[in-house]
Amino acid sequence: MTKVQIVYKGKGLASLQVKGHAGAGAYGHDLVCAATSAICFGALNALEDIDADFDYEIDQEEASIKLLPKGAISEHDQVVLETLILQLKTIEASYPEAIEIKERK
Repeated sequence: MTKVQIVYKGKGLASLQVKGHAGAGAYGHDLVCAATSAICFGALNALEDIDADFDYEIDQEEASIKLLPKGAISEHDQVVLETLILQLKTIEASYPEAIEIKERK
């Protein structure tokens, strides 16, 4: 199962971690994993100044992003991250046995 951990600070995102394989299909043919990976890569590529505002890592087993201590991010990046979360929640609604999202403030 893919596990997503989202942590908020105030009204914005503090960190997001996506870990594990969905197990919704054979390796290389798992549509849930493929969709989750595509959403994460797309969001990270869409961020305006990822190196200045975030600490991030992405590989075959995990994708994580953490807001750096300096605090604020652009409105554009906030929308990108909100879209990322909405897309992950859409996958969870369709495949609750393959992806689980936990949020905390």
